[in-house]
Amino acid sequence: MLAKKQFCVGVVLGTLMIPPGFAPVSAQEIPNDFSAIVQQKLPAVVAITTKQLIDDQASLNDFLDPFDSRGSGTAQPQVREGPQVREALGSGFVISPQGYIVTNNHVVADATEVHVVFSDKETKPARLVGRDPGTDIAVLKVDPRPNMATAAWGDSDAVKPGAWTIAIGSPFGLGGSVTVGVLSARSRDIQAGPYDDFLQTDASINKGNSGGPLFNARGEVIGVNTAIVSPSGGSVGIGFAVPSRTAQSVVDQLISAGHIERGFIGVHLQEVTPSLAEALGITGTRGALVASVEPGSPADKAGVRPGDVITRFNGKDVQSVHDLTLAVANQKPGSNATLTTTQQGRENELNLTVGKRKDEGLRTGTVPSSGAAEQHLGLSLSPIPEEARQQLGLQPDATGVFIQDVAPNSLGAENDLRRGDVIVSANNRDVAQPSDIQEEWVKSKQKNRPILLRINRRGQSLFVAIASP
Repeated sequence: MLAKKQFCVGVVLGTLMIPPGFAPVSAQEIPNDFSAIVQQKLPAVVAITTKQLIDDQASLNDFLDPFDSRGSGTAQPQVREGPQVREALGSGFVISPQGYIVTNNHVVADATEVHVVFSDKETKPARLVGRDPGTDIAVLKVDPRPNMATAAWGDSDAVKPGAWTIAIGSPFGLGGSVTVGVLSARSRDIQAGPYDDFLQTDASINKGNSGGPLFNARGEVIGVNTAIVSPSGGSVGIGFAVPSRTAQSVVDQLISAGHIERGFIGVHLQEVTPSLAEALGITGTRGALVASVEPGSPADKAGVRPGDVITRFNGKDVQSVHDLTLAVANQKPGSNATLTTTQQGRENELNLTVGKRKDEGLRTGTVPSSGAAEQHLGLSLSPIPEEARQQLGLQPDATGVFIQDVAPNSLGAENDLRRGDVIVSANNRDVAQPSDIQEEWVKSKQKNRPILLRINRRGQSLFVAIASP
């Protein structure tokens, strides 16, 4: 016999009793289907096709892969007989009549060619406007079409678990696919990056959905579909989307400036464990423990010291390191902020001016993030990988900056810079770090002249002069 379950519902003479403060849901508020919304929004959703050209001697990705094709654990470049083209597929959505399109960074990060396919099958080449590996958001631009359909941002903070969600995209290349589910949870940290704050949905999301929109029941974009949990490679009803609160802010910055500015206070943090709490003489494990403070940083100037536990930031409780990381990153550089710290039972409130985060790494941790020069040139730069020196024809003591990636239709691409090129000097100054090129780029802009780069291309030297548009 099945055990009886108790429900918080009262019935009197067959009539449902409505608890105080609740109103019955009208039939009009329960949709019969979502066909009207889909019909309206489908033209704003696009498929994104990309191509990556693999060098004829070795894939540059092999230098970043800890395993070769046999899984031997040795990062040996694989010799190929000719150029290899790798194709990939994702999704995106149009946000303005000017032709700006939102997608995921991982969809376009390594692409040498990007095309957008609209719902009517028209295909257009796309230019990379900017990308942010930290949130996995990228912006493309195509030449506007007449009466171009667009999708509007919604308020991801207003969506509660249990609300309807609609995903449209191109899973497995099947463009215009629609799946429906509910919002399963909010603020998920899946360890994909430092700014994880995902919406979770049980609407089916598969490979190829990446970068597509997650709509609410009003047809507003509340998220950008980004990741799934899948032991089998297919949808198991656990999908994640970057909330529109985050995505919209990143997109606006990429369009206006080509790069992202995030707040920085200069502390290294760790979680408060029960044993640490006991040793620190505090109750509970909420907050972020300051392990060290960078000299001269905003936190240092404000009086933050190692051993402090930060419990509030700008008046909001800090439960964990992740909470504080997100709060600081979302703060505009140059703005004022308050910190509440606890040490040895004493609580202090400190004022500081938020700084600007620098040298923020890509999600893989192998390539520095783009500074202003890299963004404008369309380059992803790093020091020379040791494994690549012999393959590139470099001497063991050679210095320079390695070009990991060149964005399509960028200044770098227009001036024939290529993946695998080594920038030896900028404005006749020897360079060894991406920051060296950034400094020379700024000097060139101040003098209103092109930056002069000397390139080593597999043992051959050439000069390239690139003017700022």
